[in-house]
Amino acid sequence: MNDPHSNLQTIAGAMRQRLLIDSLFRYVMVLGGISVIVAISLIFFYLASVAYPLFKPVKVDAWQSFAVPGGKDGQTVHLASEEQREIGARFTDQGVVHFFNLHDGVPRGEFRIAFPPGVAITSFAAGDPDHYTAAYGLADGRVVVVGQKYGTHFDADNRRVITPEIDYPLGETPLEIDPQHAAIDRLAVQSSDEGTTLVALTHDGRLLLTGLTATTNMLTGEQSVEKSGSTLDKVEGSIQQLIVEVKQRELYVAHDGRFITHFDITDKSAPRRIQTQQVVPEEESISALTILSGGFSLIVGTDKGSLGQWFLVRDAENNYTLTHIRDFKPMPGRITTLAPEYFRKGFIAGDTQGNLGLYYATAHKLLWRESVGKGNILAAETTPRGNGLIIQSADGKLYTAQVDNEFPEVSFSSLWEKVWYESYEKPEYIWQSAAATNDFEAKFSLTPLTLGTLKASFYAMLLAVPLALFSAIFGAYFMAPGMRKVAKPSIEIMAALPTVILGFLAGLWLAPLIENNLAGTLLVFVVLPMVIMAAAYLWHVLPESLTARVKPGWEAALLVPVVIFGIWLAFRIGHPLEAAFFGGDMPFWLTHEMGITYEQRNSLVVGIAMGFAVIPTIFSIAEDAIFSVPKHFTTGSLALGATRWQTLQNVILPTASPGIFSAVMIGLGRAVGETMIVLMATGNTAVMDLSMFTGFRTLAANIGVEMPEAAVGTTHFRLLFVSALVLFAFTFVVNTAAELVRQRLREKYSEC
Repeated sequence: MNDPHSNLQTIAGAMRQRLLIDSLFRYVMVLGGISVIVAISLIFFYLASVAYPLFKPVKVDAWQSFAVPGGKDGQTVHLASEEQREIGARFTDQGVVHFFNLHDGVPRGEFRIAFPPGVAITSFAAGDPDHYTAAYGLADGRVVVVGQKYGTHFDADNRRVITPEIDYPLGETPLEIDPQHAAIDRLAVQSSDEGTTLVALTHDGRLLLTGLTATTNMLTGEQSVEKSGSTLDKVEGSIQQLIVEVKQRELYVAHDGRFITHFDITDKSAPRRIQTQQVVPEEESISALTILSGGFSLIVGTDKGSLGQWFLVRDAENNYTLTHIRDFKPMPGRITTLAPEYFRKGFIAGDTQGNLGLYYATAHKLLWRESVGKGNILAAETTPRGNGLIIQSADGKLYTAQVDNEFPEVSFSSLWEKVWYESYEKPEYIWQSAAATNDFEAKFSLTPLTLGTLKASFYAMLLAVPLALFSAIFGAYFMAPGMRKVAKPSIEIMAALPTVILGFLAGLWLAPLIENNLAGTLLVFVVLPMVIMAAAYLWHVLPESLTARVKPGWEAALLVPVVIFGIWLAFRIGHPLEAAFFGGDMPFWLTHEMGITYEQRNSLVVGIAMGFAVIPTIFSIAEDAIFSVPKHFTTGSLALGATRWQTLQNVILPTASPGIFSAVMIGLGRAVGETMIVLMATGNTAVMDLSMFTGFRTLAANIGVEMPEAAVGTTHFRLLFVSALVLFAFTFVVNTAAELVRQRLREKYSEC
């Protein structure tokens, strides 16, 4: 006979063991959940930490001030510096160049430009900052072109030593520009390895264009200068400034206070006057003018502190017109100086109240503004790398500062709004992260990538959701158990198919197939439902002696040949329709007759390929949710007289709705994050187009393509992390909303 006390001890021990296991399992689950939250949080903070520097405000510090080097040698006409931000240069109106340390103002050399005795300097011009070229105009109609050189060597202690020099790229002998020897009142210069262009305004009002090419004899070392030129058409009013763009093809003449006249000077012997454009309102006048790096955009400053950007835009007749692009936040006082950055689309502006502003054109924003010194800003310049400022104020001092401004091209407007980029005919959304030259204007709009992501998800879900959900409903509720054991694993195993295979098939097989059978492909969505409905009607009118031979739940197997026949029929009908109505080539007809661009790898191809990739996920979760509805719900409904369809609609689907909704949301997340299919089947073009016949680029695909080639720490690199953050935020918001909806559905139908 069993001892009751012993049995109680055994039961108590088993209960303690079970409670211990339950407690341990609970702690493991809690730990796992916390670990998931921590992992997701760490991913978010890592992405945010890489992206954060893009949005840091500009920092200008390490200010130094000292007396203007060589201040007694005339007025400053130009400031410059070398790349390492160690040595600055001051050009004066007396033809003296003073080199000095940027950190303390200690002189590093003084050079007097070689001028003929007794000939006065009447004008000065500086070329593109990147070429370190300047020119002095003389009272006898001649010009001296000078350049800066910075030699580098290392001393005995292995310290870098920079030695500044002045050179004469066209020789020390002044170049005759005006045969009539009139004084040169205004001057513009640009110089490169291909040649030098000078534009001079003489004292008697003539505009002279001169092209110079220097050649060196390889045997004797003698340099000769070939000269060509002409006289430009006279412009109305007094001329304030001349600007030759860096490629030496365009000349801009600011005159009469409010106008700019544009000349095409590509052919120096036959320049053409293109247009005269009013660039400031009647009540304002031009007080400063400069051209941005790359030579496309003019920045116009006025006596009211206004700042505007203008560049050439091609019109419908293929003519280029100087067009107003954007205005910037104005300065408090009259603009006295403008200076572009060396390699970016930024510029600085100084005014009569001693304010200095740092702007960036593409981002359309004022990055920084402060008061510097006292009185007018007489001259200002950025260092070549954009990491320093050199300013001369009317208080007789020179100010230098260090600038932390690594990512000025990023702003809300540049990422999400239309931007009017240089050489474009209108504002557009553009993602173009690389180009062949340093003059490239970075185009980092995330809008086309985001639209591409939504577009891919929409077309994929448009195909996947109906097929997956209807299949799940039939499989869980109507399908015979024997057939379900075959069909469900077969569909679920599709999820294991590598997406690169689907992308390969979509790009190399499906895309050409659809292009060659576009009408038939579109007809499938019309013909196939009609064929299935016809088959259903035929099944309904067949004698019961025939239909009874098919076991309940196996009817769907008979639809397989019907579906194949429907697709075949649509393709067979498609070719005659194309021949009759679309000239035998529907893609060509869409492009040339309807103006709808057709690309072989397009949204339709991606929707079909990604739809089949998403179907297994949605089907599996939705089918499990429907199949898990307790059987007594079904039997109870049927016992009360409801039909199977009524039971499905009013009992099964509401009860399973939380799981069905979760299936759709998980499928959406799968579509949003898809990379390989998009890469191989869309053409991967970042365009803003809702048409199903054009391609696109998604955020995920863009990250996959460009991350390997992005230089670490650059704007491009960090913006790819911003793209990842956008994806992260999108999925987080969607999944959070989905979970809230799912909980509401669960609470609602669990009470039924």
